Amino acid sequence: MSSIDDLFQNLKANGQKAFMPFITAGDPDLGFSAEILKGLDATGCHMVELGIPYSDPIADGPVIQASYTRALNGGTKLKNIFAMCDSVAAEIKMPIVTMVSYAIIFRMGVDEYLQQAKAVGVAGAIVPDMPVDESAEFAAKCKAHDFSLIQLITPTTPRERAIEIAQQTTGFIYYVSIAGITGERTELPADLVDNLKWLRTQTDLPICVGFGISSPEHAEVLKPVCDGMIVGSAIVRRIAKAATEGASPEEVLADVSGFASTMLNAING
Repeated sequence: MSSIDDLFQNLKANGQKAFMPFITAGDPDLGFSAEILKGLDATGCHMVELGIPYSDPIADGPVIQASYTRALNGGTKLKNIFAMCDSVAAEIKMPIVTMVSYAIIFRMGVDEYLQQAKAVGVAGAIVPDMPVDESAEFAAKCKAHDFSLIQLITPTTPRERAIEIAQQTTGFIYYVSIAGITGERTELPADLVDNLKWLRTQTDLPICVGFGISSPEHAEVLKPVCDGMIVGSAIVRRIAKAATEGASPEEVLADVSGFASTMLNAING
């Protein structure tokens, strides 16, 4: 089993849910990203989604788009991101999952990407621009490398297609809570809980919810019907203070860790 499979098995045995923050690699620089990863791990986060900056982000709202722009303008490259992952691999327990465009994987070469990612401790990938109809070959290669391919299901995904996506997914299903872009929300969609309950009847895979999750109140609503929660913009907005407001690394780390602790307490408290 992959480290992601092990994680969810252990969480289930202990009656817990996963908390998975998202950060952008290289925002504001890779040294800071390494410190954020270590801080999130020390706080008790279970897994982290590491965004690979891309010039044409898919479904990302303004907060994450801006973080990608800052990282790219700072010269962040995939090889340097992998080197950063390698530098922290021995110091953190939580699995790293990359959010990465297939264009980046294709440019490097599928086998090379999988080999390099595994070598530096990356456990899986979320590939938002890969339709399930075209994912069979890539999914097979991921399985051969014991590398989780996490695929997305949205509120507008037809149910037959949702079942097909679940069958091609390993690690966990990423359920997109809203039909739209990433970003903090004050309210969750009224039909979200019912959609998650239906999906739970169709698959044994863990189901994690992302997009718009940003408060302990959201966690209270969702924890009975999912296996984990992904929080992006609320984390990235705090990290952005280092680049846009002149906040010190120590201030940002304390802010991010404090928010992560609050969410962890809401999810598993």
